[in-house]
Amino acid sequence: MLIQAINLTHSYDYPLFKDVSFSLNSSETLAIVGVSGSGKSTLMHNLATFLKPHTGEVKLLGSSVYELSEKKLNELRRYKVGIVFQSHYLFKGLSARENIDISAILSLQKVDINLLERLGIADLMEQKVTHLSGGQQQRVSIARMLSKKPKIIFADEPTGNLDAKTASEVMDVLFEYVKKEKAALILVTHDTALAKRCDSIYELKNQALAKLV
Repeated sequence: MLIQAINLTHSYDYPLFKDVSFSLNSSETLAIVGVSGSGKSTLMHNLATFLKPHTGEVKLLGSSVYELSEKKLNELRRYKVGIVFQSHYLFKGLSARENIDISAILSLQKVDINLLERLGIADLMEQKVTHLSGGQQQRVSIARMLSKKPKIIFADEPTGNLDAKTASEVMDVLFEYVKKEKAALILVTHDTALAKRCDSIYELKNQALAKLV
């Protein structure tokens, strides 16, 4: 079991969700769907170690993440967890290659040239990321994340800036990676067709997470 959520609850001025529980094993993919404002991104941040839930426990690779020391938590993020946000969070003053190289170096990995070709960005490596389109930046962000060889991937609308064909190709890469590396993927998406490609689908609605498939 790579991911386990136990009775997660979170609220701001109003409750977002309560008693959210599920688990995910290696080589499995899970989609979370729901209307805007239902709390999907907040739940993703709870699971991805960036926002502590008000109650409940998150276990990644068997460790209760919010009980780890800051050093151990940073090691988990650096070596084992990969995240694709809706925003790219690329280093704007650097080239696409430099952005990807930084991630690989920090996680003691090597950049896979085949990965860059599969994502359609191999010929963009020397360009500054500020000169790339939104879709190109998103693919660089995904390449940067996969270059660290994570065991757990959190993807928040990873294909939002891509056309349908490119989005399908990018998701092929992610799904193939999960199976090959025996990793796990949690995907937040509004795309029903994309969600159906996952092993299981959950809907966040009326403050509860319900399994649809």
